[in-house]
Amino acid sequence: MTETLDLEQNHIVARVRASYPESIAELISFRGELTIVIRPEYLRRVAQFLLTEADLAFTYLSDVTGVDRFPTEPRFELNYHLLALSRRETVRLRVRLNGADPVMDSVVPVWPTANWHEREIFDLLGVRFEGHPDLRRMLLPDDWEGYPLRKDYPVEGPR
Repeated sequence: MTETLDLEQNHIVARVRASYPESIAELISFRGELTIVIRPEYLRRVAQFLLTEADLAFTYLSDVTGVDRFPTEPRFELNYHLLALSRRETVRLRVRLNGADPVMDSVVPVWPTANWHEREIFDLLGVRFEGHPDLRRMLLPDDWEGYPLRKDYPVEGPR
């Protein structure tokens, strides 16, 4: 419990909570790395806030990763790895999505580098990104059926 209280004192958490109090679902610290679990409907607003606030300035999105937690729900996790270059400070934003209809707002308008990351997640996990400028497969052929990184994908491929 004390670790969660300590996380509340973190300046990033405090700023996000002050501007978007309902956005934070959970705070996680593991090996000194901060993860803020954001409710999906707030992701783009929180991302824009973290980018544009001068004392935060998370200008670099280094990676977006997708995880399939099948058979648990929410099934999918998206992890956005951010870096404030001027302070050499990192934070991870995590969003959890239900498996029935995994849709998330694109953060390409915030960080253009998310373009290919989101396309890769769409291609391999089937998570759709609303507002993405060019959401189409990038690794697999257009006529490929299914999403090979899903845990329920047939091990031997489609038949």
